[in-house]
Amino acid sequence: MILSLAATAAMSGGGLNSSLDPFDSSTWGFAEDPSSNSSSIFSSSSSSSSSADPSLARPLSPDDLLLGPRSSSSSSLPPPPPPQEVSPWDVALCVTGTLISCENALVLAVLFYTPALRAPMFILMGSLAAADLLAGLGLVLHFVRAYLVHAPPEAVTLLCAGLLIAAFSASVLNVLAITVDRYLSLYNALTYHTERTLACTYAMALLAWLSGAALGLLPALGWNCLRDAAACSVCRPVTRGNALALAVAFLLVFALMTQLYLQICKIAFRHAQQIAVQHQFLAISTTKGVSTLSAIWCAFGACWLPIAAYAIVADPSYPAAYTYAAALPAACCSALNPVVYAFRNPDIQKSLWMACCGCVPSSLSLRPRTSSDV
Repeated sequence: MILSLAATAAMSGGGLNSSLDPFDSSTWGFAEDPSSNSSSIFSSSSSSSSSADPSLARPLSPDDLLLGPRSSSSSSLPPPPPPQEVSPWDVALCVTGTLISCENALVLAVLFYTPALRAPMFILMGSLAAADLLAGLGLVLHFVRAYLVHAPPEAVTLLCAGLLIAAFSASVLNVLAITVDRYLSLYNALTYHTERTLACTYAMALLAWLSGAALGLLPALGWNCLRDAAACSVCRPVTRGNALALAVAFLLVFALMTQLYLQICKIAFRHAQQIAVQHQFLAISTTKGVSTLSAIWCAFGACWLPIAAYAIVADPSYPAAYTYAAALPAACCSALNPVVYAFRNPDIQKSLWMACCGCVPSSLSLRPRTSSDV
């Protein structure tokens, strides 16, 4: 760089054939007289450019010898990218995810700090709350990746998609495990509180998490459409084959839950008919319980059936609003789960009252409920 500056000064002073002494002060344009006006580092031919750029009129520094003259145009930053328009659907999903995270974090805190809540049904409630908590965080992460991270790498996209698939799959499978637990508590009422039932509960929760994690790893292991847009489903970067498999698996889970709920209703009605002394009371209570079970089953189906059916019949050419309209109810299901399975339980209500105000209302029943109670 020093040699190039010397060559430039030689060319401007007298052509290529003129003599150049690198140690002569006249070579660099410094005058003998301090009052002279030729104090520029370049010759008189470049004085017009130095007057236009004030930065060229300063004394020569070591950085200038090594790095060359600084250009004002090179120091200017590129213009920022235009702001991306925020979709109201994504805002709704982010708000839903925040609500889901807060609700399920409260459930986990109550279960963790209450030693009395260690029955099998509370273990499954905690597993469901943990899955829904991850689902809520995944929705928030999706919003951050889409709007707050400029050009996110493929690894972040795959991580977000895998987290959502794993969390929602574990949530659905934990709901199935709770339904199985309710059936077992009625079918084997005398042996329900044994250690065998507790081990079976842990096994069901572990199986739900392992299955959800396996499904969530599929996009990261290569089942994605980041490099093949034609293979995408309505939920990018999930492939159409992967989305179809997830939808069919959910329909099988929903069919099994329907069969279990029917068996629970039959057992409940049979128990009510076997006790003739309290027949009227139990009949009313059983009818109320069956109505509640039916409402829970209908709400679960209304939340998840739209996205399952849409994933089977739709393709990427469909408007994105249809995908959001089908996915938002499924996200809302994770917001309803704490209300349906946790906050309605009297033991959890007592713990919440004790944590908030240090007292328990007299309206709460003192009888501990089992998972057979709806």
